[in-house]
Amino acid sequence: MALSQAGPLEPEEVSPRSRQRMQESTPRGSAELPPSPEPAERRAGAERQLRVLLTPLAVGGRRPPQKRLLGAYGGGAEGRAPAGKRLCLEPPAALPSPPGSPSPPATPPAGTPAANGSDGVWDADSDGSDGGDAAPDECSQLSAYERKRLKNITENAKFFAALKLHESAARLHQMASKTQSHVTKRAKPKKAEDETVRRRSMRLQRVEPAGVTVPDVPAQPEAEEYLRVPEGPLPMIPEDQMENSKLTEDLLATWMRISEMKANETEKRTCDMERYQDSLNSMVLSENNIKKVVKYRVCSMAIHPSESIIFVAAGDKSGQIGLWNVNCQAEEGAHAFTPHNYPVNCMHFSPFNPAHLLSLSDDSLRCGDVTRAIFDEVCRSEKSFSSFDFLEDNASTALVGYWDGDVAVVDRRTPGTSSELSADIGFRRTRTVHVHPVNKQYFVAAGSVDVCIYDVRYLKSNGNKPVSSLNGHTKSVASAYFSPVTGSRVVTVCADDKLRVYDTSSLAPTVAALSTIRRNCNTGRWLTRFRAIWDPKQEDCFVVGSMARPRQIEVFQDTGKLLHSFCNIDCLGSVCSITVVHPSKNILVGGNASGRLHVFKE
Repeated sequence: MALSQAGPLEPEEVSPRSRQRMQESTPRGSAELPPSPEPAERRAGAERQLRVLLTPLAVGGRRPPQKRLLGAYGGGAEGRAPAGKRLCLEPPAALPSPPGSPSPPATPPAGTPAANGSDGVWDADSDGSDGGDAAPDECSQLSAYERKRLKNITENAKFFAALKLHESAARLHQMASKTQSHVTKRAKPKKAEDETVRRRSMRLQRVEPAGVTVPDVPAQPEAEEYLRVPEGPLPMIPEDQMENSKLTEDLLATWMRISEMKANETEKRTCDMERYQDSLNSMVLSENNIKKVVKYRVCSMAIHPSESIIFVAAGDKSGQIGLWNVNCQAEEGAHAFTPHNYPVNCMHFSPFNPAHLLSLSDDSLRCGDVTRAIFDEVCRSEKSFSSFDFLEDNASTALVGYWDGDVAVVDRRTPGTSSELSADIGFRRTRTVHVHPVNKQYFVAAGSVDVCIYDVRYLKSNGNKPVSSLNGHTKSVASAYFSPVTGSRVVTVCADDKLRVYDTSSLAPTVAALSTIRRNCNTGRWLTRFRAIWDPKQEDCFVVGSMARPRQIEVFQDTGKLLHSFCNIDCLGSVCSITVVHPSKNILVGGNASGRLHVFKE
């Protein structure tokens, strides 16, 4: 704060009205002016003009413009009254300037009103460089409070200037920016509870239910959970092989022995319906004839033609094949092998040599030769196989169907594992193929909604036309098979909940259904689809599983008449989707979704 003196005041020349007008003209926010001195005080002595300039500290090396507040004592107007005290804001001369800013001169420049001692009024546009120290005698005119306040302001300004806060703040900001640029944030470890745990049922985990304790095994990737079956021949070693392999050797020896025995050459004929129904009524199911042969859902079955021993083979959805000697009542009467990686879609004992069991999976066709105790590889393909049947009585060639709709001819006598011929028959999907029992050049193929008969002699890569089309199906067809003796009938199972029988004795271009049987054919995703198969001993009768309760296996005549239902409330409590009938004896076997086989026999 700078104090300057002016000439003596003449209080007689200032009227009260002029004083009120000057107070009203004082701008809002200006410094409050002291009250007017008493006339006696003004008469007592001469007063000098008081001028106080307050300016804030320079920020960033630049001094802001000065501001002045004119007091009520100022404003002398053309001789009406002398100038009174004026309060102006100036930077205190005693405060040090910030670093880098120009220092104000110690004395006002020459020629200025302040230097001349006149009543100078500082303009707002002034750069403030002419502020200097006030005369010592000016402070004597201030009150004790004002002097103390001025002293505090001066000391505070010196203290904050000595701290150099701006320089410290800039230096800290620079150090913080450099530190942050080199800091690398560590990734937070993923908490175990944040991971989504996928629930898997006991069936998907391949865990045996019914309270069986399973040892804790460390979790492994699903791709490495199961061993893959290699290509090429595989030894006949069961999964439950123990140190003593005598039980397995006994089973294979039984298979070899019954294969060497020639079956009676009885001519296939159709007996009268009354006798046939009597034979069906004599076939019953007992607890001793139920056994879990494979681990998972049964997809295919085959029965050995032996008449002395009941020998059954079953394939499940995991590629496992189970062999069961039904006549052996011991627990060791069944053993399981794993020659495939995928579901065993079709199985047949060779009609020429029953020591050979041919099984078809998605990736390969194998022949289980008990004489050499190996599962030999007959054919392999990148495309998925669906079914097969023998083209000749000696079983040297086979017709194979693919899931993508094609068919192929495979010759077992040719070296290698490739097919001889691959043909596109125009199907989107081929589920089953079956060769005519008499005219071996014909075969019937069941596809998505198509069932057609083709001549294998005229197959080519593309553009194959069917010999006959069996019309009427509106949804996907699960199976189509010729009748076993003459091939004059074809039975189909369709997802439209109908069984259809066709007359194929003439092989017309289009054939309509001879009879239709309405029944529930929707097994769902957990059951193998029904396949209606003909009884080899009866030309006009076929067998098929059922969804009805109590659980049963039904026998129909080609006219649509229900002849018999195999059931047992105490022993049969599941759906038997896959069935097989013995070629010469009254034996029926049904397989369910848990790998169990049920044998109905006399």
